[in-house]
Amino acid sequence: MRIVFIGDIYGRSGREALEKHLPTIKKELRPDIVIVNADNATNGRGVSSKHVEEMYEWGVNCITGGDHIWDQRAIIPYIGRDEKLLRPINFPQNTPGNGHYKYQTQDGRTCLVIHALGRVFIKNPLNDPFEAVKKLVDENPMGRAVDSIFVDFHAEATSEKMAMAQYLDGKITAVIGTHTHIPTADTHILANGTAYQTDAGMTGDYDSVIGARKDVPIQQFTTGVPGEKMIPASGKATLCGCLIISNDKTGKAQSIEPIRIGGVLPDVMPATKD
Repeated sequence: MRIVFIGDIYGRSGREALEKHLPTIKKELRPDIVIVNADNATNGRGVSSKHVEEMYEWGVNCITGGDHIWDQRAIIPYIGRDEKLLRPINFPQNTPGNGHYKYQTQDGRTCLVIHALGRVFIKNPLNDPFEAVKKLVDENPMGRAVDSIFVDFHAEATSEKMAMAQYLDGKITAVIGTHTHIPTADTHILANGTAYQTDAGMTGDYDSVIGARKDVPIQQFTTGVPGEKMIPASGKATLCGCLIISNDKTGKAQSIEPIRIGGVLPDVMPATKD
């Protein structure tokens, strides 16, 4: 199975980059599923139903959130009606929405997408993400119940992300980190066959401070005085993500390669291969 994951969409600039570059990605990389993290897609804070539906129109198959999932308040009644829009699985059970989604390709293969939120350095930490993800993975063994399992682990600490991948190594196809908005250079496959990247990076304007207009965080860091809210930078965005190819029999990863297109970062586009 060919899985394309695109990291944190940040504001209008990020949305425009997704709309512009997704057709090329779909044509050249031929993904079976496209998963997008949209935790900052609407004004840098959460995602609106309007923007969710636009992404589906552009060809996205599943959308994940993160710690800002509720920032657009109108998403709360909407998320319960949309099984493809995920909030972290380790929220309490009575929280609206779902933390996982089973996507089926036209030829009948199934990818289980799981979304979890870390607890280290995260405000208002949730239930144990390791326990929540492991329970669902055990209930859906790869190679029997599903053909592949993808985990978007939205977390601050690199150690927590790597620990999740090592904990599940061989039982899932991939663990890809989001939240820190910087693409890491550690795409690789762990010893037992799980693909990993600490952070896929953001899809937004990199002439910024992690997607926000530069002057606001600089003023806060240099004076210690709270300023205005973070405002998304509006320059040309770089789309960041990765391509994972899994074995159709075992579900384990065969390869993982980064994707970077446009903006100020050097372009990286995987060569088309089976």
